[in-house]
Amino acid sequence: MRTIAVIGKNFGDEGKGLAVDYLARSSPHPMVVRHNGGAQSGHTVERSHPAQSRFVFHELSSGSACRADTLWASGYYPDLLKLGEEAESFRQMFGFIPGICAMHDTCITVPDDVLINMALETSRGDGRHGSCGMGINECDIRTKAGYGLKFEELSGLTAREMYGRLYGLRKEYTTRRLQELRDSLSSEAQEYLDLLSNDNVLQNAADIMTDNLRYMQVLSLPGLMAKLDHVDTLIFETGQGLLLDRDNREAAPHVTASNTGLRSIRRFLDVLGLPLDEAVYVSRTYVTRHGAGPLIGECSPDQIGQIQRDRTNEPNEWQGRIRYARHRSCEGFVEDVRKDVESIGGKDFRVSLFLTHLNETGFSLAMEGGDLPLREFLHTPCITEMFDDFYFSASPFPEDVKRTCIDD
Repeated sequence: MRTIAVIGKNFGDEGKGLAVDYLARSSPHPMVVRHNGGAQSGHTVERSHPAQSRFVFHELSSGSACRADTLWASGYYPDLLKLGEEAESFRQMFGFIPGICAMHDTCITVPDDVLINMALETSRGDGRHGSCGMGINECDIRTKAGYGLKFEELSGLTAREMYGRLYGLRKEYTTRRLQELRDSLSSEAQEYLDLLSNDNVLQNAADIMTDNLRYMQVLSLPGLMAKLDHVDTLIFETGQGLLLDRDNREAAPHVTASNTGLRSIRRFLDVLGLPLDEAVYVSRTYVTRHGAGPLIGECSPDQIGQIQRDRTNEPNEWQGRIRYARHRSCEGFVEDVRKDVESIGGKDFRVSLFLTHLNETGFSLAMEGGDLPLREFLHTPCITEMFDDFYFSASPFPEDVKRTCIDD
């Protein structure tokens, strides 16, 4: 079985959905693992035929249109409240619902996580962290405090029993968490604080979450190993980008609540006894950031190229507008990739670069020192030293992706 990690090289929004879709369509029997983050991701897949379509994936994998099963691994925090809407929207567009599996020890977000997240981010005013308001960090804090809600505890629950679990968390954990945060919450957050004491919120959520369990199959490790007997390509679809990794202390607090590179992938593969075959780092020909935090070399999009409207990253209350910048030098381009590879012991697998949005920059890389034609970029020593293979995309469609293997 081939194993491939798909990782965003920058701050997210690089084109990971396109990369996963392309890789999944090249495999007869793929499975895609969501291993970090949660429903805040928005990975876009577009098709030009048989009819033009566009779908933004949040919890289903971006390989779903290729009939790849989605696996939620421990470390991914799914939102059962939102799952049904995405699954049915997918069915309406593609005519089926893909297989959705969760490891037995995968923990879910609950409504209180989302409401606390929204209350905190609202209270920060101009000092917002750039959160999506989806409760991922709060879920991570709650889970690590010993109050995680695992799928093995949810199987077979009635709506009444689900309500009991949510109510218990509110009494045992949320009340204490709000006490810890009392000095950080402002009057602007009152609408969310009111909902945190509203019993109807939990009752309605319990009904929906219990119903949405029907889309799921919960797997033990032996169950997963049996399922993998029928998989020929295991693709890891990473949320966010390397520069938002939770351990990037220089960027704190404007980071995410997970590792966004190879470390969690290697841990999962070690449990399965499998090696990593290829790491695919995805980047636009320029840099984007959607949310608060520093962006070196930030500039207007018209200083980069003919940048098209990003329909997935429209301005919103939580993250504002999408922002743009040029890449640093070629050495700067590979720096974070090199660190990520070294974080798991060095390069004993193929490392690839998946470049997107080439059409917007005239097949050049937008660098701080000026535009660098693609051919020159590919022949730069640090680029050829780091990457073994290249994937090129000048459209949003997977059928237009071109691959160059250094060994060819």
